[in-house]
Amino acid sequence: MSGLKAVRCSSAILFTAILGLVSATLRASAQDAPDVGAKPAVVIKPMESHIGNITGHAAAAKSDYRRYCAGCHGDYGDANGENAVWLDPKPRDFTIATFKCRSTLTGALPTDEDLYATIARGLDNSNMPIWNTFTKQQRADLVAYIKIFSPRWEHEKAGEPIKIPAEPPVTIESIAHGKALFTKLECWKCHGAHGEGDGPSAATLTDSKDNPIRPYNFAAGGDDSRFKCGNTNQDIYKIFMTGVDGTPMPSFADVIQPNDAWDLVHFLRTLQVAYPNPELTLWQSYKAAHGKDLKPIGPDSAGGAQ
Repeated sequence: MSGLKAVRCSSAILFTAILGLVSATLRASAQDAPDVGAKPAVVIKPMESHIGNITGHAAAAKSDYRRYCAGCHGDYGDANGENAVWLDPKPRDFTIATFKCRSTLTGALPTDEDLYATIARGLDNSNMPIWNTFTKQQRADLVAYIKIFSPRWEHEKAGEPIKIPAEPPVTIESIAHGKALFTKLECWKCHGAHGEGDGPSAATLTDSKDNPIRPYNFAAGGDDSRFKCGNTNQDIYKIFMTGVDGTPMPSFADVIQPNDAWDLVHFLRTLQVAYPNPELTLWQSYKAAHGKDLKPIGPDSAGGAQ
């Protein structure tokens, strides 16, 4: 019996010693941790937005932003919301005022209408949903609120929207030339020879904040015609000429002519093999009759060849 008491006594002493060591370690860690204190309040600058005859006010969007946007974009618009760690791609960082979907040239601020459209439309292949439950006034207020996070909005004006010329007819010649440009401009290196986002450079791509980023997969999407920034041919044309800022997708405004951009648009539609469209139907018919004469896309294809 005395031996059993000794064992219990030793166990109690050991447990007390361990507990004391853990407590001391925790106290030391607490002392070493930085004392960040309370976060400073968000300063809501008197920013406005103007969409048609609607004027948005930043102060009016405080509640909506905190309820619907801060979870991803963060209270300070720095893309550090509590959900951000789980998201891929990462949320937009409003503090640097770099936006993907714009009607303005690369490097320029977007128009209020661009941001308004993004909120209403959402971003395909991302975690940004369609916010069609907001009223027009709410969306305009949120556009104004986004501007409080970057000093760029205080010192710069939004860029001028690019001019989009009338779309020419869809023809075999247009599609074939677009295919040649897809090869010549080396679009396939990221997007892949069949537009499946699996080009040889795809695995190496990062955005402007060094986060991994995937090229667009044109072949995916089923019956969905949408691209990241819209679903019309004009939206695709706009991407070629403005670029997708913050990503490896550049602007080709200084490289190609408007008619070249339209030819690329028509060819890209043929890569949407799961989505019926006039360009795809025309090209499939042509390939059925002349497929053996078509050269492959990629390093083995001579520049400019079909």
